[in-house]
Order: sequence, then structure tokens, then C-alpha cells
Amino acid sequence: MSDKIFTVAIDGPAAAGKGTIARAIAQGFGMAHLDTGLLYRAVGRRVLDGTPAIIAASTLRQRDLARSDLRTPEVAAAASEVAADPDVREALVAFQRDFARRPGGAVLDGRDIGTVICPEADVKFFVTADDATRARRRFLELQASGHTITEAEVLENIRIRDTRDAARDAAPMVAAEDAMAFDTSDLSIEEAVDQARKLVADALNGG
Repeated sequence: MSDKIFTVAIDGPAAAGKGTIARAIAQGFGMAHLDTGLLYRAVGRRVLDGTPAIIAASTLRQRDLARSDLRTPEVAAAASEVAADPDVREALVAFQRDFARRPGGAVLDGRDIGTVICPEADVKFFVTADDATRARRRFLELQASGHTITEAEVLENIRIRDTRDAARDAAPMVAAEDAMAFDTSDLSIEEAVDQARKLVADALNGG
């Protein structure tokens, strides 16, 4: 891809497949990728370590994003809590918007990309899947990483987080009006990625 600024915004709840789709699009079109949820996980991890949330957000560094302990259920819960803090979100907005405007194109996935961070994105997806499918996917991920948790517990955690993310006053998780709905419940990874890539390719070609 050239130095054109082209932004893809991908939103949706946990384990719906937005991260997988985002990475595939970024790789396929030579764009940069930012998992914005990782920013909140890194802040949540620092809060669990004793740092006040606003300080953790305003002093976030690349090394914080590279920690190996950001994918635990405990950190996910902390991330959802700090994400409800308007001051934390504001502290991270500039970082995300700067990333989205980088030459060569950028793909950002999260929960408020198409509505708050990049409302003018060239392509917007809202990726969903039913609760049971998402819980199964996340359970298998955690199990493979050695975490001891039941699928029922994962399902409960996902539902709690969905409720919190959708109900918060600061940038709630909702689909942008012009976002393309994308339900991956009955799609394989390959099918979901293929469909998303075709839609991005159409947009890049002026479709």
C-alpha cells in the first residue's frame, strides 16, 4: 500500500473475532494494527499493581503493552473497569488517533473506534457473535494458556463485561450508524477474514 492515510475501525465485544480480522486485514494490505483493548489491559494491569488509573493511562509506555500477563481474566476485568473512567479514556484518545492517521493505513480494533476514536474511518465493522460461541472461544484460549477456569465462568465474565461496556457513560460499546454488521457465530476464521478483506478491498478501490 502507498502512503495514503486509510483507516479501518473494527468494534465489537470480547471474543467475537475482531482482533483476528483486524490482524489479517493489516497483514493483507500492509497496514499498521493497533489492538486498543491492549491499552486498557495495560492500564488495568498497572492498576492491579498499585498505580492510580489516571497516572497509569497518562504515563503508558510501549513496554507496558509488551507485558506477558495482560491476557488473564483478572486483567480483563480490571481493563473493563478502568475503561469506564472518562479521564482514562481521554488520556488514551490522542495516542489512538495519532496511530489511526499514520501514512500507509491503519487498522484499529476495540469498542469505540468507529464512534469516538475514528468516526471518519474509511471502513467500519461491528463484529459480533452469540454469547455461547464467544465464551467457548475465549475458554479454549485461556485453557491453552494454562489458566484454570470453567467455560461457565468465562461465559459469566463475558456477560458482565458486555453489560458494563454497553452501559458506561464514557464511550459505550455501540455500533456506529454506518458500520457494517458482521456476525461470526457460524463462520470459520477463514470465512470471516475473507469476507472482511473483500469489503476493505472494495473500499480501497473506491467501491
